[in-house]
Amino acid sequence: MPGFDDKDFGAEAAPAHLKAETGTLAQSPSNGEDGVGAYGRGQSSTFGAVEVPASRSSIADASPYMHQLSLSPSMKDRRGSRNSFGAALPIPRSKRQSRLSSVTHADGRPQRPGMPPIQPTREILAGQVQDMSKQKVSAAKDMAFVFDIDGVLVHGDRLIPEGQRTLEILNGDNELGIKIPHIFLTNGSGKPEEARVAQLSKILHQPISTEQFIQSHTPMSALAEYYERVLVVGGEGYRCREVAEKYGFKDIVVPNDIVAWDPTIAPYRVFTDEERATSNPRDFSKINIDAIMVFSDSRDYATDMQIIMDLLQSENGRLHTRAKDPISQRIPIYFSQGDLLCPTEHPYPRMSQGTFRIGLEAMYKALTGEDLERVVYGKPELATYKYADEVIASWMETIHNEEKLPKNIYMVGDNPASDIIGGNMYGWNTCLVRTGVFQGGDNDENNPANFGVFTNVLEAVKTAIQKELGKEFRFEWSDEKVNPLLQSEASSAAIE
Repeated sequence: MPGFDDKDFGAEAAPAHLKAETGTLAQSPSNGEDGVGAYGRGQSSTFGAVEVPASRSSIADASPYMHQLSLSPSMKDRRGSRNSFGAALPIPRSKRQSRLSSVTHADGRPQRPGMPPIQPTREILAGQVQDMSKQKVSAAKDMAFVFDIDGVLVHGDRLIPEGQRTLEILNGDNELGIKIPHIFLTNGSGKPEEARVAQLSKILHQPISTEQFIQSHTPMSALAEYYERVLVVGGEGYRCREVAEKYGFKDIVVPNDIVAWDPTIAPYRVFTDEERATSNPRDFSKINIDAIMVFSDSRDYATDMQIIMDLLQSENGRLHTRAKDPISQRIPIYFSQGDLLCPTEHPYPRMSQGTFRIGLEAMYKALTGEDLERVVYGKPELATYKYADEVIASWMETIHNEEKLPKNIYMVGDNPASDIIGGNMYGWNTCLVRTGVFQGGDNDENNPANFGVFTNVLEAVKTAIQKELGKEFRFEWSDEKVNPLLQSEASSAAIE
């Protein structure tokens, strides 16, 4: 532990002969009794209240404790992450089996054995238009969009109106009637993908597939092959335990399980009967936890930090122990993302998982004298973008039967320190919108978007599409212009 020097308190007692009017000493009572501001009874009556000016302690400088990513989220001086896996960080690479066959036949059309499926008139007409516009179709299939969600398409549970229209265009409401590939890449977390997709589809009034959706902890499913027993932290209630179970983790521990076993581990926690009834306590002094997974924002900083710090200082993840070697016996810790701020319905962005991580880094350094090695997923970490490539290629096969990665990928985000820096480093075209975290000038000074800054997501997407498909490209589908039977009143009368 660092010690305190006199200079840390930044003041010396003022001499007794200073006059009261200087404001340094309060006037002593004339009766010789202790003054109101005296240090205590028995003090000399010449002393009153002593002003100690505010100062900054020499041990308050947290910069030596910070990971370089925590200190410098700028592209100007960003160096390689101490993410110990780097680009080789485990991500799911096997081809994902579609759980949404209904996406291909969303209308439940009947099948005819031995014959092609019955196609709606709209799809037949769109196919004919696309056959006559092969150059535009090729360009549309060679571009893709990657959307952040909060601050770009929605604010919490509230729709950003331009978000709905954007997805309508990409889902086929355009002059070609073609679906333009797009996926969703969010640092949001804390729910199973199916639940989040259902919620988002309802808000945006557009169908969204789990096959085009990546939460910050989605790639962490690959870690289930590496660790048997894990502590999962964050999120509301037991939702993150549910997420971990779906990912295939076999033995999942949450902080409530530990508090139910030993309430003294979190002395300031008020543990309710309901929480105790839903927890799964056991003797954690006899078993080892293999790794710590921070899946989502902590709902109880004090308890979660205390348990994590105990595990990081333990012998190989066994509680009620202290490691003799804090490095070799330390279990790994993973964070699903590193955002410091997150846009919500509040007028100003709220603190996110990154601030929780920074606090742990500083605490660990202060208590052990060692740097905390940790692994971060989510934007802007490289592993998440490599996983996004896998998802884009898979989604291309789903909607166009072509498993390939489009050449022109556009990242649309509101946070320069995650969306834009990550997209820039990965070689994507980056679009910064003003509907979320970024509220600055012409562009962000540290992490400028290379394709531009836009008022909203719709403006960004239209600009990108016109760049790839031509400025004359129209963003509405018109049955009247495409269907020859609807092009004249005579034809309509003949049909009637």
